[in-house]
Amino acid sequence: MDIPWQTLPEDTLTALIEEFVSREGTEYGWHDYSLADKVAQVRLQLKRGEARIDFDPDSETCNIVAADGRRP
Repeated sequence: MDIPWQTLPEDTLTALIEEFVSREGTEYGWHDYSLADKVAQVRLQLKRGEARIDFDPDSETCNIVAADGRRP
């Protein structure tokens, strides 16, 4: 189930993005980026419609995925 990012309180959205970018395997290439940079990149992907927030009611968890279903 898609959750529109605009409907989340700002602190909840930030916490969700921070948790996502902190996961193992979310490296961004050859350069090191700060947490703030990573959060800004994902937030921009959400705003552009390149990524979306997916809620799984069975596990009651959220995940950020690319708009086409892949990881951003």
